Amino acid sequence: MTIRRIKTYAGSQGYVYQYYFVGKRLAATSNAHESDASEYIFDVTSDRKLTYAVSVFLPHQVVAAWAESHGRPLADSEQYAAVKMRLFRAFDELEDMQAHGRQLQIDLQSLEESLVSLGVE
Repeated sequence: MTIRRIKTYAGSQGYVYQYYFVGKRLAATSNAHESDASEYIFDVTSDRKLTYAVSVFLPHQVVAAWAESHGRPLADSEQYAAVKMRLFRAFDELEDMQAHGRQLQIDLQSLEESLVSLGVE
């Protein structure tokens, strides 16, 4: 039996989200960009009644571009940290997370911004 660590995040839209990490798929295809990506899946609720899945896609080409520009590979923990930052940004920016935030993308610019804010160079 898997015990999930439920975490809480208070978004700037006024919602308090509870979420937990479900898992990661390495060879997912993101519908928005049709490229190979790692898919990080979270279960999310803002009302404790309805829980829904949110997928954050981190394209392999974005990770490769970051590694090339920084001269080192991006560690798994750094990738996960960037994914969580993208999830938090959606919590802050989207008024209706369930309707508009079920599939989130990370591009090179947002990856760079997330990692810089975390002190990763």
